[in-house]
Amino acid sequence: MSDQKYNGWTNYATWRINLEIFDGYDPDGQKVDHESVKEYAEEIIFTGYCGNLPESELSLMQSYAEAFVSDVNWHEIAEHINEEISSDV
Repeated sequence: MSDQKYNGWTNYATWRINLEIFDGYDPDGQKVDHESVKEYAEEIIFTGYCGNLPESELSLMQSYAEAFVSDVNWHEIAEHINEEISSDV
């Protein structure tokens, strides 16, 4: 994981995944953990591929996405979501 902070987050990947996937995310008031947020994000990212892409392009796109996602600090996102839940109560 990169040591470069980005907008107060661990790194750019963590900030961007939080912004684009978890902005407005509602876990129905239930606390989340790093595994559940990772699974949720990966489901959105990796099931959104276009079915008409050739296999070679799909594999390349998936490998880039996997490399980006591997830099995400899932613990930080889970903590942020749980803090939001606590502040809403």
